[in-house]
Amino acid sequence: MIAVANTTVAVLRGMSTNAWGDEVDADTPVRTGIPASLVEQTRRVTTRDDPTPRIVRYAVGRVTAGIDVTDQDRIRDERTGATYIVEAVSAMNSAAVAADLRLDLRRTT
Repeated sequence: MIAVANTTVAVLRGMSTNAWGDEVDADTPVRTGIPASLVEQTRRVTTRDDPTPRIVRYAVGRVTAGIDVTDQDRIRDERTGATYIVEAVSAMNSAAVAADLRLDLRRTT
């Protein structure tokens, strides 16, 4: 991993049904103990319709190339217990080294 890991994460995947028959996320770990870099950031956002500035929080994660993480998986920070939804997975191309996977994350409650 090129980025400096500041935690370990677990990849959660799968769906189940609750008592009312609704689909809910299953917290089934696919893999645990993955070294990762998680950084939460904020951005000031305005729109043409609403010029009032809002603060939007988002997170970016980095894991070693080759880790099985896909869009809509969930990541649990094993240090803090926070859970994030993976919105996008991308990797930079490099001829010299296998680049880390970049995870665009949204924190869930």
